[in-house]
Amino acid sequence: MASKLFRKILIATDGSDYTKSAIEYAVELAKNTEAKLYAIYVIDTAAFASIPMDAAWESMYELLKQEGDEATAYVADKAQAEGLEVERYTVEGHPAEEIRKFAEENSVDLIAMGTLGKSGLDRFLLGSVAEKVVRTSKIPVLVVRGKGKQK
Repeated sequence: MASKLFRKILIATDGSDYTKSAIEYAVELAKNTEAKLYAIYVIDTAAFASIPMDAAWESMYELLKQEGDEATAYVADKAQAEGLEVERYTVEGHPAEEIRKFAEENSVDLIAMGTLGKSGLDRFLLGSVAEKVVRTSKIPVLVVRGKGKQK
């Protein structure tokens, strides 16, 4: 009998190898609880706030959108291989805020995400998205340390 504790699980991905462990955990949990999965990728528009809207910005935006499509497709492929229902979303905004907002608006029961997707100067300047989600979310958050090489 499937647990009713997790009916909807949101997997937040940035497309990095570090999120793959979180995807594995979330897919397995969804399989065991018969939960529906949502995959979300957030295009961080704050990073482009000071860049004028021109051809270079448009090109960068298209690259990020493609990265988001690939990242959520990876989640969908893993979920569908296990016979799970999954919906994919690429949204724009501040990653932690958009993840939290999506989870609340869709009555998600658990947010799953990886850590160490960003490192070095990015983490120092921007902080950890996972940390911000954990601190601000009313919904439980499963944070899984990635298996990738740590810096």
